[in-house]
Amino acid sequence: MREGRQDTVSVAIRVGRELAAAGSATPLSRVASIRHGVVALGLLAFAVTWVGLLAYTSLSPPVDDLEQLTWVRSLEWGYYKHPPLPTWLLWVPVRLFGWSEWTVYAMGAATTLASLAVFWRLMARLRGERPALLALLAAACITYYNGRLYYYNHNVVLLLASTVSAALCWQAFSARRLRWWAALGISIGLGALAKYQVAVTVGCVIAFAVHQRAWRDPLHRTGMVLASAIALLLVAPHIEWLFSHDFGPVRYALSSSLGARLGPATRIVESAHWLADQVLNRALPALVLLGVVAWAIRRTRKRVTPASAHRADAVEHARARALLLSWGLVPLGFMPLVGILLGADLQLHWGTPFLLFLIPAVMELAPGVSWFRIDARTLVSTFIVIQVLLLALSYLTSPRGPRALHDNHWRNFDSRRIADAIGTPARRNLGGPVKLLIGPASIAGAVALNLPEHPLVLIDGRIDRSPWVTARMLASCGAVELGPSPNLQRGIPIGPTLPGWSWRVVMSEVDSRTRCEAGPPAPYSLHRPRGKTTTISSP
Repeated sequence: MREGRQDTVSVAIRVGRELAAAGSATPLSRVASIRHGVVALGLLAFAVTWVGLLAYTSLSPPVDDLEQLTWVRSLEWGYYKHPPLPTWLLWVPVRLFGWSEWTVYAMGAATTLASLAVFWRLMARLRGERPALLALLAAACITYYNGRLYYYNHNVVLLLASTVSAALCWQAFSARRLRWWAALGISIGLGALAKYQVAVTVGCVIAFAVHQRAWRDPLHRTGMVLASAIALLLVAPHIEWLFSHDFGPVRYALSSSLGARLGPATRIVESAHWLADQVLNRALPALVLLGVVAWAIRRTRKRVTPASAHRADAVEHARARALLLSWGLVPLGFMPLVGILLGADLQLHWGTPFLLFLIPAVMELAPGVSWFRIDARTLVSTFIVIQVLLLALSYLTSPRGPRALHDNHWRNFDSRRIADAIGTPARRNLGGPVKLLIGPASIAGAVALNLPEHPLVLIDGRIDRSPWVTARMLASCGAVELGPSPNLQRGIPIGPTLPGWSWRVVMSEVDSRTRCEAGPPAPYSLHRPRGKTTTISSP
């Protein structure tokens, strides 16, 4: 009897322990899901606040947004300035939600938020949830990711590709599975279809691989070859397109920034200016947040040690540090090096895809700061103060703020007034709706967005830059041409909204009874024959 009682008690104890373990696992998972939900809601509130303000204070969408709305009229394997991926990604939302500025605003915000989410999850895995939250909030203070949240361009898409590549690179080395190397190849290949600046991301991968001595490991050697082959396979159709289109995007880059050929002294000055702008201007609010949190940590004697710290592997910790420093420091060194060695005119927005990882790099290099001792109240209150100040600055310098504080940014360009001024007389002269606009991509794109017909844009009058327009369309529909007044004979001045500019009607070359053929373009024409550069202008 006594033995039976002991068996019964032991069984009861064992069952109780199992139930307790099962019961304790469920709350932990719920807590994790609640934390994830809070972060998701926070990012959504951040996006709604900023996009709402930016849309309200902008008289015209950003030039890059207008560029994408113009290009999405036809899917191509490349465009005259850039590779095609951002335009491809926009095509479905435009078909679902319409050809409007709000569609492209949503795409810009969604792409940036996706990058921040991947960044946060990677940081949580490498350094824990408290430092990850700090890194996420600090990244949201970088002005690329708040004041430009409604931008949708090649830099934003490359930001997502580069961030995903960092996470996949970590998986490839920690999990030691070829499938992660294959995924990394896909990410880099898609990044190349977004912007050629993906070479910087490749540099980050190489720097991390060198630190890990990947060449000594047969699996990693095979993985790097596999990733390279997959990336090249994805980019191959675009390379073929480049050959058949005289390397248009490459020529554009060489004719603008990369081909500047600055003098030796100017190269050093401009490169230093670029680096200072990234760290001490774009990232300054984020560094202020890190500084305040570090100061608060040093002041308190409270010690919070993560449970995982006792079983953390030193090798894994060092590997994580190498990854974060590779993605945080390599781009900041690569860009000035390009400026100094090649004499390139470094564009300030080239830091957009990479400045995100400056935050963990600074956190890794900060001497004697235990980021696990973060005080949540200090962190959140400082973040809110910084965001309020940034929102106020954006509003005060916008067209909605005091006139004395207005900046000279594109958002002050009143494209709606131009569209209202020329719309009615243009329709009267054409004998029907405006189907085509000829002019610079930015101005013509902004006016097209504000005309109810949403006409196609013939960029600079060049059909080779506007594959959605044909000479037959121009002949059957006519067009409205915008340009500087000296360049337009018999042009009508636009007025004080755009001084020194005029507009005129380019009449159709066929009988007015002929049906205009500028309907919705075929979206699946991904291969176009090589053609001569054609410029359309009226006599």
